[in-house]
Amino acid sequence: MNSFSPNMLKTFETCQKKYYFKYIQNISVPQPVSFFEKGKNIHALANYYLKGADISNLLLALSNEEKQIWERLLNNEFFQKTYVNSEYNLSTKINDFWVGGRLDALMKDVDDYFILDYKTGTVPKNPEYDYQTMVYLVCADRLLKDYNSLKFVYIDLKNNKNYVINFDTDKKVEYLNALTMLCDKISQTTEFSLSPDKCKFCEYAKFCC
Repeated sequence: MNSFSPNMLKTFETCQKKYYFKYIQNISVPQPVSFFEKGKNIHALANYYLKGADISNLLLALSNEEKQIWERLLNNEFFQKTYVNSEYNLSTKINDFWVGGRLDALMKDVDDYFILDYKTGTVPKNPEYDYQTMVYLVCADRLLKDYNSLKFVYIDLKNNKNYVINFDTDKKVEYLNALTMLCDKISQTTEFSLSPDKCKFCEYAKFCC
């Protein structure tokens, strides 16, 4: 049975050849640790903080830039909601496929729920229809079942902004259809095409073509 993460879906839509190398051939291309370090530090700190752990030593290890980012997150209105869970794996079955991922945090205000995703880099260009948005909202909808409202919140820590996507019945149908169609397409693909306009910044470009 096929299982897909948001990154797998995004990769296939961006370039099928990259998907083939990364997820079928399982070819891993090393990238500089510093490229992800800032985001990992903030995510780890947020997780420990929300779980009620002592983060004093972690705060001392932050760079000045990371301290500024942490203050932005700490003061964010959605990060101050009531804690439900963090760094949480969730998944659901859609027809013959499983989709899922690991959300940064799930918060609530009475019966209103908020999926938080912290971004130290860039927010998706079209966050409402990003596969992370669609997958997480569909999964959370089935997990929670009974709620007043459900929203996905991208917390843009670089620009100190929030992007809020509301989940309703129309979105649910739209997201389920989009996810089903793409999962079907991936499962039926045997020849993976190259998207040459995406090669410039691709880590597989040197041996791809």
